[in-house]
Amino acid sequence: MAQAFFVTSSGTDIGKTLVTAALLHQARAAGISVAGFKPVLSGFDADNPDGSDAGVLLHAMGQDITPPALDAMTPFRFAPALSPDMAAKREGRTLKFDDILSVSQVALQDDAELILIEGVGGVMAPLDDTHTVRDWICALGIPALLVVGGYLGSISHTLTAATALQNKGISITALVLSGRGDCPVPLPETAAAISRFLPDVRQVLLPDLGDSPHPWQRAPDLLTTLMATR
Repeated sequence: MAQAFFVTSSGTDIGKTLVTAALLHQARAAGISVAGFKPVLSGFDADNPDGSDAGVLLHAMGQDITPPALDAMTPFRFAPALSPDMAAKREGRTLKFDDILSVSQVALQDDAELILIEGVGGVMAPLDDTHTVRDWICALGIPALLVVGGYLGSISHTLTAATALQNKGISITALVLSGRGDCPVPLPETAAAISRFLPDVRQVLLPDLGDSPHPWQRAPDLLTTLMATR
């Protein structure tokens, strides 16, 4: 039976795509069939699709970055690096929650053993005038994988994001604590602080992997923690 998870975060540019790519890569290496999707993407540069989040996920799945592959991976792409509702309006387009949900529900019908849907921005990022990413996860009815940072203020952001999910009855299958960027204290200390308030949520630490090509290939084992929650 397929396992499906929604990869979300406490904010933007924290590491959702890196984590999603790492999981896709590790699952394929373990002989597990995978399907990754990022239905909505802001900040898409049509002249450099390889460098986009969609391009990264296609690389991790061993697929060529072609227009059809991009359309299947990420049908809703916007150039402005803004929240999806603002990016759509900036381009004179309309992004409908029902369309996002429909595309995602089709994605969940994939026959892969592991299905990952990556969100956009943080848990409460607006998708349209009345819906957020949290509403998206809730409507799909699948557990969330929460990616957070080790920067100053991250503990508050993490607990806020977790509370927002749990208040909607969304299960947090695991928490990935990313060391990307400036971390004022060692990740284990931040993890310990978070654990006092989220004792039942499994955690995995992800050190800063640098900016070299395909850093997701060097990520520590994330798959074991994810699959152990089944």
